[in-house]
Amino acid sequence: MLSSVQLTVMIGPMIPVPVPSTVLEALSEVEVKVEDVGQSGFQLVFSIDKQSPLNILFLLTGGSPLLFMRVVLVATVNGIPNVLIDGVITNNQISPGDKGSNSTLTITGKDLTALMNQTDFSGFPFPACPPEARVAIMLAKYALFGVVPFIIPSIMIDVPLPIDQIPSQQGTDLEYIRLLAEQVGYVFYIAPGPLPGMSKAYWGPQVKVGPVQPALSSDMDAYTNVESLHFTFDQEKNRIPLIYVYNEETGVSIPIPLPPITPLNPPLGAIPPLPTNLIPPDLKPFRDDVAKLPVPQAIMMGLAAAADYAEAVTCEGSLDVTRYGGVLSARQLVGVRGAGPAFDGLYYVKSVTHKIKRGEYKQNFTLTRNGLVSTVPTVNP
Repeated sequence: MLSSVQLTVMIGPMIPVPVPSTVLEALSEVEVKVEDVGQSGFQLVFSIDKQSPLNILFLLTGGSPLLFMRVVLVATVNGIPNVLIDGVITNNQISPGDKGSNSTLTITGKDLTALMNQTDFSGFPFPACPPEARVAIMLAKYALFGVVPFIIPSIMIDVPLPIDQIPSQQGTDLEYIRLLAEQVGYVFYIAPGPLPGMSKAYWGPQVKVGPVQPALSSDMDAYTNVESLHFTFDQEKNRIPLIYVYNEETGVSIPIPLPPITPLNPPLGAIPPLPTNLIPPDLKPFRDDVAKLPVPQAIMMGLAAAADYAEAVTCEGSLDVTRYGGVLSARQLVGVRGAGPAFDGLYYVKSVTHKIKRGEYKQNFTLTRNGLVSTVPTVNP
């Protein structure tokens, strides 16, 4: 690796351990993709000869997935460790070499949510349990893997009486947790770290506030730290979700528009595009089943949809980690400068792809925000 970058690879059943030097020397490429609310994944490519222990490992598994073989990747940049992924191997492939060349072993995996999607627990009862308690009970199964729950109670705390109703699970743990999150406008993901072997299972509202990462600088001579930036402004994406509240006294349903701005989702762009469903007026609710839901639940789901619709500005780019001076992380804010007054300012990091080779560490990234022109006068360098 580079002098300022060190990569630590840990592999093992249940509890990962650092791999021996022979395995690390055979590693040729690493790719890790981190999504803000989706499932993250990784891929390791090894160049191996016939005597490599990795070849024996592949033969012993018979080419089947190693569902309980964990992989932890830690990139230390300028002395700061960053846990890139904590997951399990889901697939492995080998391509034999030709004419004396080395074989190529490709290991593919997903984050620890892959373990939560293996067994269907449909019908498992949760008597007198609100959604938050059900999520905590399901996540307790994965404490052995270092998963620490981080659950934000919703305003829709509903504790059904066992004599009236006993909620039961639908599908796998992952499917049911995501269903419960969707019903209250929340998101669910597992973020690795802060230490190897530990992960945070977050169930709560999507947060787009907090510390700002060092700025991405473009066309600024010696201060330039990105290789490319490409911006897209989609004027047709922005919509205002509508819900209907029924007034029993008048017998009339009143449409209520839901704005995309909340304390957890502040405006990052000063000039958003006009909502496409207001000119001409479109009075259709954002979901067909929203009229059957309680008003607080419909509002929470509508606010989540509004935040997604408002992401009209998208930036895609790439950077060299050694020039940037650190690792750009998803699910956080970052500043952009040097792109012009329309696109400078703060952005939310939606996804990041780490691409590591011997002597090279680059990142591709996707940023989003709700409009043009910065809401802050300057961004931190």
